[in-house]
Parts: sequence; structure tokens; C-alpha cells
Amino acid sequence: MYLSGVGFILNIDTAVQTASVCLSRNNDLVELRVNPSQKDHASWIQLAIRDILAHSAVKFNDVSAVAVSSGPGSYTGLRVGMASAKGLCYALSIPLISINTLKIMAAAGRQGTEKWMCPMIDARRMKVFAAVYDQQLNEKLSPLNVILNENSFNDILTETRICFFGNGSNKFKEICKHPNAEFADVNYTAQHMISLSYEQFSEGVFTNLAYSEPFYGKDFYSTFK
Repeated sequence: MYLSGVGFILNIDTAVQTASVCLSRNNDLVELRVNPSQKDHASWIQLAIRDILAHSAVKFNDVSAVAVSSGPGSYTGLRVGMASAKGLCYALSIPLISINTLKIMAAAGRQGTEKWMCPMIDARRMKVFAAVYDQQLNEKLSPLNVILNENSFNDILTETRICFFGNGSNKFKEICKHPNAEFADVNYTAQHMISLSYEQFSEGVFTNLAYSEPFYGKDFYSTFK
């Protein structure tokens, strides 16, 4: 039985190919739904939310906040997720929590070691969205858009080992020869938003509903300096 006074959080991610929604309470997963088909995220997400709540015997009015993966990622996917999250927040008069997609990926890639992590999202050709985090999810390099070359991230790689992952990392793996670079397969879902959304909820870190919008990224750079 759930403790009274502790609210539920809906976590929504539609930033990349796989969409997912989960219901959490505190740092605990209640229900998770995943959709691997990027083409029908818009029609799937509302049905998934209703199914999760029905299966968990949780009412909409029991939800205390909605968290959404705010990008970077697919333009259409981000708009679907943000619109769904904002619609629920407006209807239920509850706060919106916005979390950068790369940070969610980093939360999934933590290994309990000292190496840093660089999640990458494919942006076509040799372009990626990327950021660098330590194991405590502190930003060592803020999210930015990069045109990859063989020397990308060399300044940071001289300081420490970095594990690169995500659907944009394979093309960097082909050209990166730095001995401190590692590559891994890391899958993430909305479940990896739970600790992040609960932390922001507990600290009252919410996004302004009227002005919130996805992070689509800015111009691409051949270096992060």
C-alpha cells in the first residue's frame, strides 16, 4: 500500500525512436509502457497513460506532477511529449518538470566508476547532440550540437576516460582513436527519469507552463570550445 501524502509522477519520454511512459512514486517504479515505433508516438502516448493509471488503480487526480524529456531529439517526438505533458498539467493544475534528454541517458549509463559519460543522439550525417557528465550527473560539458571529427572531445579525453553511448556514438566510434575513449550500448526509458523527476519535485524545481518548450538545439559546431 502506498503512503498517504506522497504523490505520483508521470514520466514521459518521446525524444528519440522509442517512446516510453512510466508512473513513479518516490524513487520507485509503479508501471512502465514502451513503444518502439516512432511513427505512432502521438496516437500511442495517451492510450499508454490511461492504461498505466487503470492498471495501477491510480486516478488522474492522484498525480502530483508530470515530467517530460525536453530534448534534444526528434522535432516531432519532442513536440508530442511536451504537448501531452503540458495538456495534463493544465487540466489537472499540477506542475511540469522538464529534464534534458541527455541527462536521462546519462542516468541510464552510470556504472559506479570514475569514468565520465558522453551520451550522444544522432542528428544525421556526422552531427550529434552530446553532453558530458560525471557519475554524479554533474555537467562537465553542457549539452550542445557537434559536427564530429577525429579530434572531437580530445581536450576532455586527455583528462579522463569517457564512455560514449547512444544512437549517435557509433559513427564517432569509427573515427575516434583516443585511448581514453570507450563505447557501450546503453538503452534508456522513462524509468531512468524517476530519480531525476523526484529530485526536482522534492526541491520544487518546475517549468513555467506558459513558456515551456522543447530544447531543439542551436547551430552545430565542429568543436565544443
